[in-house]
Amino acid sequence: MKRLIRSVLPWLAVWILSGCAQPTQPDQPGRPQAWLKPGVRVQLPPAGIAPALNTQQLLSGSFKGQTQSLLVMLHADQHKLSLAGLSSVGIRLFLLTYDEKGIHTEQSIVVPQLPPASQVLADVMLSHWPIAAWLPQLPQGWTLQDVADRRELRDAQGTLITRITYLQRKGQREPVSIEQRAFNYHITIRYLDD
Repeated sequence: MKRLIRSVLPWLAVWILSGCAQPTQPDQPGRPQAWLKPGVRVQLPPAGIAPALNTQQLLSGSFKGQTQSLLVMLHADQHKLSLAGLSSVGIRLFLLTYDEKGIHTEQSIVVPQLPPASQVLADVMLSHWPIAAWLPQLPQGWTLQDVADRRELRDAQGTLITRITYLQRKGQREPVSIEQRAFNYHITIRYLDD
């Protein structure tokens, strides 16, 4: 159990860093919020998406020279998004559900250092949700654009904050890499349901 916690914590530390900054906008009740970079927090888009997503992924995260992996099961439809994290031996570590009532989290292993669920969902939604769902959430002057096989999030000064790389898979454009420059982490995504 201790070994499992030690292996998950460094990988998830990237999201912990985001909790150190202060918001530039006041909290608004309703939808959850997540950090885009230190000092900039936004509301997540609504949970629903069409067509539905249902996939199993192996996420490998690199942060400060260390790489850790986590198996996730993602399901999203018009009403909610669910993300389950599993250990390498299939033990469920957490289940995140986001719907019209907000984010609900179930943790199988109590780890006080786990990041806010909204940070995990922000990367998932930034990768999969249409740009039109994100644009109303972004601060003034920020851009989110699809450029060939990439999606780029830039701040008001034009600085690249997040770059997502895609491949065509089963006739769909699927994310295979998330590079978050503001918090200095990189996630590669391998699909296990092929």
